[in-house]
Amino acid sequence: MRYFVVFLFVFVANLGWAQKDTLVNIKGTVVNNETKLPIGNVNVINATRVTGTATSGSGTFEIATKLNDTLLFSYVGFETVKVKVTNDWIKNNPTKIYLTEKAYVLDEVVIRQYQLTGYVEVDTQLIPVADDGFRYSISGLNAGYEAGDKAPGAVSKVLGSIFNPADFLYNTFGKRPKEMKKLKEMKKDDTVRNLLATKFDRETLAALLEIDKDDIPLILQNCNYSEYFIQTANDLQIMDAISLCYEEYKVLKKNK
Repeated sequence: MRYFVVFLFVFVANLGWAQKDTLVNIKGTVVNNETKLPIGNVNVINATRVTGTATSGSGTFEIATKLNDTLLFSYVGFETVKVKVTNDWIKNNPTKIYLTEKAYVLDEVVIRQYQLTGYVEVDTQLIPVADDGFRYSISGLNAGYEAGDKAPGAVSKVLGSIFNPADFLYNTFGKRPKEMKKLKEMKKDDTVRNLLATKFDRETLAALLEIDKDDIPLILQNCNYSEYFIQTANDLQIMDAISLCYEEYKVLKKNK
């Protein structure tokens, strides 16, 4: 009897580990938290595996996961939801995911009118153009850094930030290669790339990289990207900028 109990314990333990390491397809339905109606075309991203899909017209989805993977549910006008895959979900799927609409507060918008003349040479002088998007080339690299101004000390500011061993980018990712590996994986999945190309709130990107979204502007500032780029770029452009900055940082650090 004692041997049977030991055997049963080992069997259950191995079964648990096997379940944890096995990739399984889970199903579910995404619905509106208020109306309880299904929502189609919701982006479903496995943040752990960096793969994605979208819900059907009836709100259903199926995605490959493992136990404890994190799923992100993102849809325009709704709060992004983060859900962890549990044993209950794997055993009892499908399940329902509820999305809540965002509450927007509209500020007063001032529209400035430009008196255009129809002459390109004149009109280009009338319409303000952001002049803070300059990138300086660095010997040995295919691309340079966007410095953000034309001040005489801009180049030294760029190089000073790159060669600073306490660089915020390195502190954030240098000891967390798994997160940087995710950047490369994101580029391979069309669903993830297409989603990030339409996002400007940094929420999904921050969740995928497992960082605070308020850290993203700090990372880009330390990479000397301009404020204009930081404010206007979509999440896909931000992701590529962080990835490029990190790769350039590694090259420069290796050659020091």
